[in-house]
Amino acid sequence: MTTIRFHNTRTRRKEVFEPIDASNVRMYVCGPTVYDRAHMGNARAAVSFDMAYRLLRHVYGADHVTYVRNFTDVDDKINAKAAETGRPISDITAETTQWYLDDMAALGVLEPNEMPRATQYIGQMVAMIEELIAKGHAYAAEGHVLFSVKSYPDYGKLSGRSVDDMIAGARVEVAPYKRDPMDFVLWKPSSDDLPGWDSPWGRGRPGWHIECSAMAYELLGETFDIHGGGNDLMFPHHENEIAQSCCAHPEGGFARYWLHNEMLQVEGKKMSKSLGNFFTVHDLLEQGIPGEVIRFVFLQTHYGKPMDWTAKKAEEAEKTLRKIAQLFAAPILSKPWSGNSTIDPPQEVVDALANDLNTSLALTHVRTYLKNGEEPKLAASLRLLGFEPTLLVEKFASLQMRSKSSDARLSVGVDAKGDATSLNGDALMKVQEKLQIERQIALKTKDFSEVDRLKAALLDAGAEVRMSKDGVEVFAGADFDASKLEGLA
Repeated sequence: MTTIRFHNTRTRRKEVFEPIDASNVRMYVCGPTVYDRAHMGNARAAVSFDMAYRLLRHVYGADHVTYVRNFTDVDDKINAKAAETGRPISDITAETTQWYLDDMAALGVLEPNEMPRATQYIGQMVAMIEELIAKGHAYAAEGHVLFSVKSYPDYGKLSGRSVDDMIAGARVEVAPYKRDPMDFVLWKPSSDDLPGWDSPWGRGRPGWHIECSAMAYELLGETFDIHGGGNDLMFPHHENEIAQSCCAHPEGGFARYWLHNEMLQVEGKKMSKSLGNFFTVHDLLEQGIPGEVIRFVFLQTHYGKPMDWTAKKAEEAEKTLRKIAQLFAAPILSKPWSGNSTIDPPQEVVDALANDLNTSLALTHVRTYLKNGEEPKLAASLRLLGFEPTLLVEKFASLQMRSKSSDARLSVGVDAKGDATSLNGDALMKVQEKLQIERQIALKTKDFSEVDRLKAALLDAGAEVRMSKDGVEVFAGADFDASKLEGLA
């Protein structure tokens, strides 16, 4: 069996992954707070742990992996959104949850086995809080319940900080009911206009951190294999999860391996609304950037390293995906790709992913298979990486056409002047596709006579042809005459 190694944030080293039970490998990942569209940082986390999920399914079997990713549907941000819009909280959370699922599906993210909502587990949270109070790790004060950080000596080991350092560097809420500045809220009171549930401490709602501990315990047990999330969650969220989980269930160890994805930048700068470079997945999809392109860009950078999203990277990713699709679409030497989905991915690709999800190296292998025209290896690798070859053909197989004068991309049925004339667009595309196919055949047979004939016809029709090691590009000039291409395709 393939040996998997992950960088464990808690031990700060790469370790061989040894699941507690190979017949039920368990992973929990912190999901979104559902009050708005998922931004690109949310998407990077989803794609990163989707790759972990896919690898685990490949190695241990799809039926032997349990992946849990939660939805936070009770939160002050959601309350604020409801107050701002006048809409019911339930409507907001239902809508934004579906937005998230739709946007992640566009990026090729598989749905986890379990997607619990916090509001479904309030009773379990109350029970865990009662357990913490009974064991001396939490206390009630003025309608609140707080976790006593000093009651857990290992607090800070995940992030590698001392409590004193955390107090000095963190924004901690100073409240008269707190025994210590670092103590954090497990339960807080709710007014009549806010969501609330009955509890031994009065009507209220849970703090943020307790929800993940309660849901992980209920769905995965007192000890499970992997806990993942964004690097920004390491402190305080994950630190607090460990403390309250290990104190409530000292017989367990909570998560054994901790994986954190690094943050995302845009054009070299931190993504920020104030800088005007903050955008959502939906924004990019609406701009016509396919989800496969977004995923490809993400996978080019190791999940544990900061990633810089740039327009150039998106353009290059689309160009590569287009070449892949053209290879699958072209019936080279009358042997079209069969679309066989039963072929195992090459071991070198599996090994790259097994080495702490080295997606960048896996894509290097993909490019090699593309260059060599190795369709079966390419298709199997793409599937493991979250790309379905048949969908790539549907989306990207048509060759790109651009106006020589404006360098603007043209759609099928639009000629060089931008007029809606299907003749020019269809004719040019068909000949381009034929030229691409014949060129690929010629590279194998060394007979370029048909390539030369098609190129001459395109030039005579007023088009410009550019051929390089990367493929074929055709530009329609202002005097392009599609009638001269009749019969060529």
